[in-house]
Amino acid sequence: MIPTLNDDLQPDFEIRQQPGYTYKMNLEEMRIGGFIDGVEAVKQAIYKILNTQKFQYLIYDWDYGIELTDLFGEAAVLVYSEIENRIREALQEDDRIKDLGDFSFESDKRQVLVKFTAYTTEGNVDIEKAVMV
Repeated sequence: MIPTLNDDLQPDFEIRQQPGYTYKMNLEEMRIGGFIDGVEAVKQAIYKILNTQKFQYLIYDWDYGIELTDLFGEAAVLVYSEIENRIREALQEDDRIKDLGDFSFESDKRQVLVKFTAYTTEGNVDIEKAVMV
């Protein structure tokens, strides 16, 4: 005899996006105090993701952060395309970030400066990230 499934459970819930309300990081004073929401919370989330080395800290999920250490010593032209891909991969984990665009690169012997725009649910955010090479 094959069992039959009598599923009387009906979904009586809705999935909602969690608010971005979070603690504020004051980077100049190296303190956390107060709260932020909206576009400032998204900027802070992007900052944290792009400054956390992926797979290095046990406290973070394996999908959190960005992997940049293997780019040290590589040619700037290779780094340009690879950085854009890695930034896209790292930031796609945040559901508030819808798309990235307007990438531009500047480099000297020691670092590559990446500038781009993050199109988010809270508004557009211009971001700069320096990567040592």
